[in-house]
Amino acid sequence: MPSLLVVDDNAVNLSLFRHLLQKIDGAEVVCFADPAAALGWSVDHEADLILLDYMMPVIDGLEFIRRHRLIPGRADVPIVMVTADTESDVRHQALAMGAQDFLTKPVDKIELVTRVRNLLALRKSRQQLANRAAWLAEEVKKATAEITAREKEAILRLSRAAEYRDPETGMHLLRMSNYTCLIAEQLELPLAEQQLLLEAAPMHDIGKVATPDHILLKPGRLTPEEFEIMKRHANIGFEILRDSVSPLLQCAATVALAHHEKFDGGGYPQGLAGESIPRHGRIVAVADVFDALTSERPYKKAWPLQDAADFLKDNAGSHFDPLCVDAFLAAWPQVLEIRARYQEGAGLVATPAVQP
Repeated sequence: MPSLLVVDDNAVNLSLFRHLLQKIDGAEVVCFADPAAALGWSVDHEADLILLDYMMPVIDGLEFIRRHRLIPGRADVPIVMVTADTESDVRHQALAMGAQDFLTKPVDKIELVTRVRNLLALRKSRQQLANRAAWLAEEVKKATAEITAREKEAILRLSRAAEYRDPETGMHLLRMSNYTCLIAEQLELPLAEQQLLLEAAPMHDIGKVATPDHILLKPGRLTPEEFEIMKRHANIGFEILRDSVSPLLQCAATVALAHHEKFDGGGYPQGLAGESIPRHGRIVAVADVFDALTSERPYKKAWPLQDAADFLKDNAGSHFDPLCVDAFLAAWPQVLEIRARYQEGAGLVATPAVQP
């Protein structure tokens, strides 16, 4: 049932308009002789159409349109203005301010009903179209969220596949990915990029699925030949993840390839130096090495936290990007919190540092 607002300071006109408009689809007709009162009503009520007289004291039709358009959510309400035949300049101004149609005094009854009915039909069609667009947008949002969730699940399972062959643990993946996110936050990277790194970082060593067990699980120091084989995991991880249309997998591919590069050019597999190393790789390098140093492995004891922090500082500018080291150490209380939260044996269900 449409809601129609009539604003006219003439009581006879109000009575006539109410009588005629009530015949349109059982419309609810609200009449005001005082334009200010009509504006007050419009703040809490949205009419489907406004029939507005131009010649009114204090607040004329043009001023009413201007004020009504300032009310939030009322910019699209159709307005039909009633004017004298000689007031063409008023019509031009009203059109510029958003009036949709005009009726000339004296108002023809059939014309009034026809114009109002047509405008109401047009408004209904526009509302239906807007509702349809909103529904489609919501459905696209849901579908995108489902695809993203499946993508994240696939990446988590791939990460765990590597984990089963690696002496590193699932808690290592959670700690280092959260350290990575923490560094990105300290570097003031966009929130979306922080989240991307949080989710991509666990894939950094996926290439180790191709490393032979006798090398991957060796308790002692690797021979030069064995180390050359171990180093291949960076390229292999990149090959597994490359050429994806997914921004997440693209980021993971970059991290897999670059996280063993060193700031002075002495790393692998490409021997990149300085800022030629992708920033995501430089960030993950700091997070990964710190957690590896402070974690116990079959072939080594865990380093004390301060010793690991000193190692980062001593190797800033050689192994590590100094900005990434400074960012990590500047958030030391959060580092300790992440380490305490993701202790070995605590399970793999954890809250990430950045919420999606």
